[in-house]
Amino acid sequence: MSYSHILHEIFGYERFRGPQQDIIEHVGGGGDALVLMPTGGGKSLCYQIPAIARHRAGQGVTVVISPLIALMHDQVGALHEAGVSAAFLNSTLSGEEAYQVEQRMLRGDITLLYAAPERVTTPRFLAQLDALFERGKLSLFAIDEAHCVSQWGHDFRPEYRALTVLHERFPGVPRMALTATADDLTRADILERLQLQEARAFVSSFDRPNIRYTIVEKRDATTQLLRFIEREHPDEAGIVYCQSRKKVEDMAHTLCEAGIDALPYHAGLDSAVRQDHQDRFLREEGVVMVATIAFGMGIDKPDVRFVAHLDMPKNIEGYYQETGRAGRDGLSADAWMCYGLSDVVNQRRMIDEGPAEEEFKQSMRGKLEALLGLAEATDCRRTRLLAYFGEASQPCGNCDNCLQPPAVWDGTQAAQMLLSTIYRIDKLSGISFGAGQLMDIVRGKKTEKVAQHGHERLSTFGVGAQFSELQLRGVLRQLLAMGAVMVDVQAFNTLVLTAQSRAILKGEVPVLLRESVSLPKAPKGRVAAGRTVIKAPIELDGLAMQRYAELKAWRAEVAREHNLPAYVIFHDATLAAIAQRAPQTMDDLQGISGMGVKKLEAYAHEVLRVVGVPG
Repeated sequence: MSYSHILHEIFGYERFRGPQQDIIEHVGGGGDALVLMPTGGGKSLCYQIPAIARHRAGQGVTVVISPLIALMHDQVGALHEAGVSAAFLNSTLSGEEAYQVEQRMLRGDITLLYAAPERVTTPRFLAQLDALFERGKLSLFAIDEAHCVSQWGHDFRPEYRALTVLHERFPGVPRMALTATADDLTRADILERLQLQEARAFVSSFDRPNIRYTIVEKRDATTQLLRFIEREHPDEAGIVYCQSRKKVEDMAHTLCEAGIDALPYHAGLDSAVRQDHQDRFLREEGVVMVATIAFGMGIDKPDVRFVAHLDMPKNIEGYYQETGRAGRDGLSADAWMCYGLSDVVNQRRMIDEGPAEEEFKQSMRGKLEALLGLAEATDCRRTRLLAYFGEASQPCGNCDNCLQPPAVWDGTQAAQMLLSTIYRIDKLSGISFGAGQLMDIVRGKKTEKVAQHGHERLSTFGVGAQFSELQLRGVLRQLLAMGAVMVDVQAFNTLVLTAQSRAILKGEVPVLLRESVSLPKAPKGRVAAGRTVIKAPIELDGLAMQRYAELKAWRAEVAREHNLPAYVIFHDATLAAIAQRAPQTMDDLQGISGMGVKKLEAYAHEVLRVVGVPG
């Protein structure tokens, strides 16, 4: 049976996307692979289809190594809906339930088994894999979220390092490592740590053209976020990332008070509360999750319409991974970030105070500088983002800079004023000060603190009166990113010069900056709380829109009965295609994308009933 036949029969799709077919044929034929494919690009099919084909050919069980329970549950549920035998082994199972799964695996009754890396490398599980291997019934290892093996990645997990045992213990069993994001250094580390040096690499485009990137300077972050959600995404699912647990709690409360259905998620919440909030986000429509980065990896919800950052992430890999959770269904989505000087200071402090070796810290500083370069960029965001991953591209026409090109100004003179003032403050008293005092001196503000320390006597007092504090803070952000100014965390976050300061003071390195953008305009009309706005992924007329709404209501009921997220039953795009076609017979449902054989058998009569065909 061909791979294309499996794609159509099981998953209901007519054709492969991008490099999927090449990957599937290579792995299905027994080859090792490193697969880099953006979130929403169809990575799961790259191991699920070879697993099904190899199991049907008598080659046994595929073990999928995944770090997250939520992903295991949803993928196994989706495979069951499609008629594929799959199971998971994780801490949610009782001892008896886990034993039954193990026995099914040993009998060869399971096509795909999902397990965490910690379980896969236990002596008990390895002994069970030995038994399968000896009988020739160990088909494939798929290592998902493979960037977790690398210390250079954005989500290092030491337990992934032990997976090298798979190569040593089960020679000849094909292995594939999959991830949505990894720069050159992380890719090299994945290949070395997992001993995949001979593997064929499949690197897809990192471009997510359906995502619009917008990065704004932080003024009043809460107001900016509210305006963004109310204007662009009322009643739609989204994720808001905050750096601290307290900020998560406060922002979720603020959004709820504004009539937005928001939930908090962070590691400090009780595990039952976290699970309940995650389940609601996955199963209900229009929920906004306010979270730390503890939330998100492995969340397979396709209709997340926006991801917002209220604090700057650590690096571009983290930013790309987190923003990639929007628009997995290929429909338009937004990646919106609000950042300020304090974000840069905090991230630099965390790097400098960390226990890591200096080589690692230097790498992390470089990654932070690259992210700040993206934030401060005046050219196409997408071009910058893709260039970081080694991919050339043309301006996209769909990011904030392309849609509204920002004005640029030469901040070299302002940078020299700031650096000179830092130098003179230290020379005057041997004491360093923070950003606020620096701004007051350069702008000539005679505050009590300025007078107390005699800083009005400095030759640079008031030399930058023509600059706004907002402009000077932008200059200072750039100096921090360039390494020309350092935050002394041992001295209350005061500012000190570095070796890189000299080139700017001498005019050898220019400092070019984007002009500050004002707060976005208030929305023309707020959607009333409690009113549901239904948007279809394709253009539908009035009757088709009514059918679409009824199909979504029916799908929600089925999902609740099956205890699954709604998208596992059918994606929005499938429901919209049904609504547009207005099927009258079973034959009319043939060929609709996402409608596999098992789903036709299970749901066709109900779908026809919902769209108004008499039983």
